[in-house]
Amino acid sequence: MKIFVSGLLNVETTVAVRKFPIEYYPIDYPFFGTHSNVSGVGFNIAKALSVLDDEVILSSFIGEDSEGERVLRSVSSLGIGLDGIRRSLKETPTSVVLYDPQGRRQIYCDLKDIQEQMLDADTLPACDVAALCNINFNRDLIKTARSRGILTATDVHVLSDIEDEYNRDFLENADILFLSDEALPEAPADFIRRLYERYHNRVIVIGMGDKGAMALDGRTQEVTMLSAYPAERIVNTVGAGDALFSSFLHFYLKGDDVLLALQKAEVFAAVKIGFNGASVGFADEKTVEEMFAQKRRTMPIFTNGERP
Repeated sequence: MKIFVSGLLNVETTVAVRKFPIEYYPIDYPFFGTHSNVSGVGFNIAKALSVLDDEVILSSFIGEDSEGERVLRSVSSLGIGLDGIRRSLKETPTSVVLYDPQGRRQIYCDLKDIQEQMLDADTLPACDVAALCNINFNRDLIKTARSRGILTATDVHVLSDIEDEYNRDFLENADILFLSDEALPEAPADFIRRLYERYHNRVIVIGMGDKGAMALDGRTQEVTMLSAYPAERIVNTVGAGDALFSSFLHFYLKGDDVLLALQKAEVFAAVKIGFNGASVGFADEKTVEEMFAQKRRTMPIFTNGERP
């Protein structure tokens, strides 16, 4: 599959902390507790899809600095072309992720001046799907992709209002829409139905962490709740949503129905959270298929979005 990915590229530093909330002390020594990797939602999705053996075309913005050089080396190492990456920022975006022994995380993301950028319609190549992150420079692009009949997919992450002004362009133009349950104002089953009634997306998925995921298939309008795949270990949950989103796209585009693709995506995400860093820990397709086959019967499915 040929997938166009457009989104944030940054350099991410993860820091192990003792607990949340963090008590003040002037210095700590978390030996082997800090790590730095190239990340960002765009990079995470592109890398995950690359590991799953999809053809990825990547577009984003970085700076003319050492962090930008590091990003380019990491992208190139995946076999992804660099033509779509523009070096027009004052500095390359960076982030810091604090995580505790339970894997919970708190993220500080410095976007620099990337929200002032914009991509035009000429950026959009021929592709099977356009995975467009909810960042300002993709606003016109997702409208263009939809108007050209290209399958569009986006993850709006945290959403509490179906009329959210920042995300409205993405909500209105996404065929495949992902979000988190972290800030929902009501029960996920009620919220997902209201989203569908407002925007009529083809697929809507709410990631719910260790509770699993909820999906609404626009063809049947049926809401299904999946239990999470049992993770062998949890190190850091940062990037779990990106892993769920990208792997769902892969399996859905290969022909799996919504439910089957999401089940396999739960496996992919469960493996990923056993590693530290949003762009680390992606399994290949063979591994996911084997793990899913072993535990398929132990992943409960509840229709109507409700557990009995």
